[in-house]
Amino acid sequence: MPRSARLLLDDRPAVYHVMSRTALDGFPFGDVEKDALLNVIKRFATIYFCDILGFALMGNHFHLLVRFMPAESVSDHAIQDRFRMCYGLDAHPNEQQLNMLRRKWTSLSEFMREVKQTFSRFYNVRHTRRGTLWGERFKSVLVENGQTLVNCLAYIDLNPVRAGLVRRPEDYRWCSIGYHLQTDNYDDFLSLDFGLTDWDIDDIVERRRLYREFLYETGILESPKGRSLQADLAERARQSDYEYTRADRFLLRSRWFTDSGIIGSKSFIRSIAKKLRLPGAKTRSPKNISGLDMYSLKRLAESL
Repeated sequence: MPRSARLLLDDRPAVYHVMSRTALDGFPFGDVEKDALLNVIKRFATIYFCDILGFALMGNHFHLLVRFMPAESVSDHAIQDRFRMCYGLDAHPNEQQLNMLRRKWTSLSEFMREVKQTFSRFYNVRHTRRGTLWGERFKSVLVENGQTLVNCLAYIDLNPVRAGLVRRPEDYRWCSIGYHLQTDNYDDFLSLDFGLTDWDIDDIVERRRLYREFLYETGILESPKGRSLQADLAERARQSDYEYTRADRFLLRSRWFTDSGIIGSKSFIRSIAKKLRLPGAKTRSPKNISGLDMYSLKRLAESL
């Protein structure tokens, strides 16, 4: 059966929730491997024209929430700067290289290929092995900015809680909320918008505080796949001036965030489906995600 085409946009900045799983049994990624994988992601994030909004590195898979820039928005000067960063201050790309790198360094598929291949070489050398490390090709879901994005970010950051690795998501240093709070976002690795642009808050500390409270509201809800945050932890996490509430409580539907193809508002899904000329784009209606003010390109079963 042929593989379905990956849903990618090339005419505007686009956010993708990306997932990749190892082909090995058990949980082969320990602390050293997770540190190495994080360093590989950080390295290529400085080369490619993308923003990392969130991540979670687990024992046998990883998640990224990443925004890629369209190729036409990247200037020759920007490519030249990154070329010299990679190859030395005296290096100068020719016109053919400029065009090739503009396409490559704005490509989600190329980014993931380099991340996974580079980490595979490290893993195989460290464990004196040969052969495939990763399973099937990575999954990617197009994510609309705003409420959908922050919900997806919360889903990613709650992975270590669902897996029973930590009680609080910020205690896990290989996820984005842990990286924010434990390192104060060292090297400015992560984007600081948290998908909260609708709140019109410029102060970074306040944005991070509000996202953490959003995350705890989300985490105490019963999860159909793994553990939830304990209510007493969420209560202690709230601060006295906490004013942000949500009418629609977040219900953790893990498959919507991993298998939907596209998630967001009805208009977002319809416009992207039409642009990408997907089958039935004119007649298919976006599917409501129960309990959330969001829609999906695909209809998925609620049971997991």
